[in-house]
Amino acid sequence: MAHPTAWEQHPEPLSVDSAPRPEYGGGSLADLLPTLAAGMGVPGVTAAIGELEPADRACVFLIDGLGWEQLKAHPEEAPFLASLLGSSRGGTGRPLTTAYPATTATSLASVGTGLPPGAHGLPGYTVRNPDTGELMNQLRWQPWTAPGTWQPYPTVFQLAHDAGVHAAQVSSPAFANTPLTKVALSGGTFHGRLSGEDRMDLAAEQLAAGDRALVYTYYAEVDGAGHRFGVDSDTWRGQLMYVDRLVQRLAEQLPPRSALYVTADHGMIDVPFDEEHRIDFDTDWELRAGVALLGGEGRARHVYAVPGAQNDVLTCWREVLGEQFWVASRDEAIAAGWFGPRIDRRVHGRIGDVVAAARDDVLIIASEREPKESAMVGNHGSMTPAEQLVPLLEVRS
Repeated sequence: MAHPTAWEQHPEPLSVDSAPRPEYGGGSLADLLPTLAAGMGVPGVTAAIGELEPADRACVFLIDGLGWEQLKAHPEEAPFLASLLGSSRGGTGRPLTTAYPATTATSLASVGTGLPPGAHGLPGYTVRNPDTGELMNQLRWQPWTAPGTWQPYPTVFQLAHDAGVHAAQVSSPAFANTPLTKVALSGGTFHGRLSGEDRMDLAAEQLAAGDRALVYTYYAEVDGAGHRFGVDSDTWRGQLMYVDRLVQRLAEQLPPRSALYVTADHGMIDVPFDEEHRIDFDTDWELRAGVALLGGEGRARHVYAVPGAQNDVLTCWREVLGEQFWVASRDEAIAAGWFGPRIDRRVHGRIGDVVAAARDDVLIIASEREPKESAMVGNHGSMTPAEQLVPLLEVRS
């Protein structure tokens, strides 16, 4: 982000270039693991986050859904995490950005591969598979698609393992053999543990298991509470309190020459349940006109037009939504760098003919096609600070 004030600008009508792009190449999630691995001497990666000092042993604890703004707003519930805010991004006290869209499948792929979405090829919650014409859910991996074809690059964990670094992932056993884990987080050894406490203890053990070690651990329920109850609910606050204790538990067990980095895949906002804030694609004939497939999610839509209708769909979506969403054609979104500095050929057709990113507290729901997603209280996906900015808190031993 060359100009931080861009996060606060609200030009009318919204121009594509006014969207505050992720800080690919020096301050995004995709830059984290390459920086840590480069500090351990792993070949083929670059230390892109200049503020981070090398460590022989590094652990990344990713808390799903814990954005920078949400953490800063709740210091009483998370006293240990709040005490580390000044350590973020190498002691600068600044956050990282995630990727666009700010969603779990995209972010985890960026974390694990060290690549932006235009390269790793998971540019949304659901995207069109150009080979089949079907929508592909990249979080649940439905319908099933060959993982190595969909995302062919090695993970940073695999590169580290091949270079003799002890690489390990400690997460829920349910994720051990999923396609998303395979394409985004494989390499070294996977260790499944159900409880958060067990994950923290085992992550510390794995850090100590090699002179050089790269360890990843994960907690999902902050995100789950936000989706179901909202990011200012008692349930969400309870999850934040719990994860604060988990981070402290891990920090107190770090072996010598270690660095712990606490980050997240995205933030979240609550969206009111009314027609003004939740625009229903399934009942809006203007938005549906000329649309063959609706992909993405409520705050970050990929829109796939009927052949020949691309320009009409773009014009209509801009007229209807242009004061609340950044609405771009595929080529405009690519040129603006929303998905990173390069787009691999296999990824080009996965991006919508029209891409719509919310600026205001609004959603494009699809009540009939996506009933569960349309009922969520907390949402994410777009390029606002509440969704894009994530912490990079640091503890060293």
